[in-house]
Amino acid sequence: MTGVPAAIRDLALASPLEIRGLRKRYGDNEVVAGIDLRLRAGECFTLLGPNGAGKTTTLRCALGLTRPSGGEILLAGLPVPERAREARMRVGVVPQQDNLDPDFTCAENLLVYGRYFGLDDATITARIPELLAFAGLESKRDARIQSLSGGMKRRLTLARALVNRPDLLILDEPTTGLDPQARHLIWERLKQLTRNGTTVLLTTHFMDEAERLADRLAILDAGRMLTEGSPREVIAAQIEAQVVEVYGDWNGAARNGTSGAQAWAEAHAGAFARRYEVSGETAFCYLDDAAPLMAHLAEQQGLRYLRRPANLEDVFLKLTGRDLRD
Repeated sequence: MTGVPAAIRDLALASPLEIRGLRKRYGDNEVVAGIDLRLRAGECFTLLGPNGAGKTTTLRCALGLTRPSGGEILLAGLPVPERAREARMRVGVVPQQDNLDPDFTCAENLLVYGRYFGLDDATITARIPELLAFAGLESKRDARIQSLSGGMKRRLTLARALVNRPDLLILDEPTTGLDPQARHLIWERLKQLTRNGTTVLLTTHFMDEAERLADRLAILDAGRMLTEGSPREVIAAQIEAQVVEVYGDWNGAARNGTSGAQAWAEAHAGAFARRYEVSGETAFCYLDDAAPLMAHLAEQQGLRYLRRPANLEDVFLKLTGRDLRD
């Protein structure tokens, strides 16, 4: 960060992004309602939330692309939006939608993008082999964008975001629409980045992705932060240890036009579970000791069941509900 005072450099290294009391309104609609967030250098922090929770708006405000209605933002130690352009020189961004230039090859996309950060062509050209190797695209250096698969385009977009060697990498739903092989490759690359000291901030709808990658995470809904911590801390604090899913027929309930799981749950779930809910054809029983319930279910005719540890998806659904969001 040439020309930036040492004190500000040190702050940027300690916290690549710090948000205090962030608010954003559109008319009477407050889409971000007082969020506080402080990233630690070298961690992966994940924002979770249903559609419309305020995740993308928070990212846009942090980057200085949307002016907040209130609060304070420090990005790379610099105030945003006042010095957003300067701060973004130390940040890499992978947007929801790939915006690669179809008129250029893979290497040309990296070259042109690097110029936006004031890098000279010789410096960028020297970095291109390393970036393509990082994305697993060494053989695609001279390939046109139209010839790439969706997974290749996503990996190239990730490589492009690293052309300026950022301290902070922001990714908005980076693996949506990718096949399992591409998702796992991107996960491995993101872990490699954090091991090497890059701070990663990502949003995702995949709970397994958050559990795999996040050192810490926050769940947002209606513009508010509902919980924050490591995946293990959030699960332990927010939900019972065990989940038993119950489904199938029970005492002819399905033949009578009702869900067997619902009929069973109304009659028995409360005696075993600390909390239960019925969704569709399945009753979800949340409890700390599943043994008594499992013994009971073994004696029931027609019911099937699955016992498992509680996970992040259970927490997410508990805090944000099961209703669809458009």
